[in-house]
Amino acid sequence: MNTTSTIPIQKITFLTQIRAIGVIAAKDWKVYWRYPLNAVSSIFQPLIWLTPIYFLGQAFSVNGEAIGFAGYAGTSDYMSFIILGAALSNFLSAVFWGMGYSLKEDMDIGVLESNWMTPVPRLLMLFGRTLNNLLITTITSCGTLLTAAVVFGFHPTGNVVAALLTLIPVLIGLYGFGFAFAALVMIVREANTMVDMGNFLVDFLSGSQFPVKALPRWLWPVSFSIPLTYGYDAIRGWILKTTTLLPLKWEILLLLISMIVMVVIGIQVFNALERSVRRKGTLGQH
Repeated sequence: MNTTSTIPIQKITFLTQIRAIGVIAAKDWKVYWRYPLNAVSSIFQPLIWLTPIYFLGQAFSVNGEAIGFAGYAGTSDYMSFIILGAALSNFLSAVFWGMGYSLKEDMDIGVLESNWMTPVPRLLMLFGRTLNNLLITTITSCGTLLTAAVVFGFHPTGNVVAALLTLIPVLIGLYGFGFAFAALVMIVREANTMVDMGNFLVDFLSGSQFPVKALPRWLWPVSFSIPLTYGYDAIRGWILKTTTLLPLKWEILLLLISMIVMVVIGIQVFNALERSVRRKGTLGQH
């Protein structure tokens, strides 16, 4: 008598993959709200960094007008310029910390290899880890904008709908960049320094807190080669009617092209480096 039995293997479908992404995001959502004080303070924390900027700008304003700033940006409303940049930079941090640092966390607690043995594509796992961050970042950014409107005076005067549509290729392009960055974390296995430095440099050189034309001229080629620069610039152009680096239609075209390029390159880099660490057997080392 044949006593062996076979265990049915569930077929991996698109719906099961979507369900896996939802489970990963739901788990991170529960962990995030285990610390409710930190969750609530994340909405007001950006205001702490914006407060000294507000008073510094007032000190250099003439009759309430930032004349020198207007010469670079095309608007004297420097606070709305900075507030909008701070809200958008939250999404950049979400990609850096949600992708790169999440791999490091799994390495530290020793579950990375076991997680990756599941029949779910690695890139979908990374996407699931950032989905919760993306939702929290959206809530945090909206809360920051509403609070800053009351405290500092945020005055959107342009086309908000067009700005939101422009944000879509920016976010998709960031995900492509995040895939490649997460792969570097697997190789270097030191996420804290890489995330901090990478986040700061990209955010700084993209002009999140100032017009990039205020940078030294030798840094202009670096800033202009970063697609996020045109994302900040275009969204501010739509909402605040600032003077953009290029005509808006050209900046949006550049964002669409960079979105495709960054996603393709990010996926290829991640797959190549992931195969490399599996061959070397260093996937779970930290």
